[in-house]
Amino acid sequence: MIAEIFHYEFLQHAFLAGIMIGLLAPLLGVFVVVRRLSLIADALSHVTLAGIAASLLLEKSFALFNGFNPVYLGMVFSVGGSLFIEKLRGVYKHYQELAIPIILSSGIGLGVIFISLANGFNTDLFSYLFGSVTAVTPTDLWVILIISIFVILLVISLYKELFLLSFDEEHAKASGIAASSIHFCFIVMVALVIAASMRIVGILLVSSLMTLPVAASIRIAKGFKQTIFLSILFGEISVLGGLFTAYYLNLAPGGSIVMISVLILILAILSKKLKLQKNVERGEQK
Repeated sequence: MIAEIFHYEFLQHAFLAGIMIGLLAPLLGVFVVVRRLSLIADALSHVTLAGIAASLLLEKSFALFNGFNPVYLGMVFSVGGSLFIEKLRGVYKHYQELAIPIILSSGIGLGVIFISLANGFNTDLFSYLFGSVTAVTPTDLWVILIISIFVILLVISLYKELFLLSFDEEHAKASGIAASSIHFCFIVMVALVIAASMRIVGILLVSSLMTLPVAASIRIAKGFKQTIFLSILFGEISVLGGLFTAYYLNLAPGGSIVMISVLILILAILSKKLKLQKNVERGEQK
């Protein structure tokens, strides 16, 4: 595949998009996991599915929307879902976690309605659900690049605030940090990354790329920054390994990426157990 990357444009697009997604998803995933918001990725991915299904329905029903990229409407729905989550967190101040299943259920419901109105699944929707090596267009690549630059710059500039909010929100608010504004920016970033990732990983599996590499790195990392570094490393290995596997075995890349992530997680858990066992044995010998 390495030699073929330089010959086939669609492989170049998939490869470059995969590198960016492999960085972005685990980068934000670290903050998502630490803040115990892991299900937010699932909720927004299902809202994105509703946007994709709505776009395909419009394209099928109205000639005006022929050629319209469903990614754009998916992003609109995803960002809109993130805003509704923030609104509901304010409504249910003592039960803020309710906001996520409410939006998740709404996304699934809307998605099913739009899919049924479009008379079921088609090839295009299937590629959005599970990812596709050949589906990444030059336009998608530019969109992912713009989102990557935006997210990376924002994370770097707000790193201290995001770190404090992740570990001690009350202290962060007492310190004068604009918690609501920063959380709003954060959740919009998550929504954009989820929408951008669907071409490679697939809508139904994108949340795995935000959580599994982080779960693996948490087991072996010795600090927060090391957790971020290892999460990105594991994310890149999963994405690139998944793309290679999907290309040669003719599989949906989303499933391959997730299974490599699962394998990395299992290895991380086993290595941690072996290390603890060795430490116990050394202690007994002393």
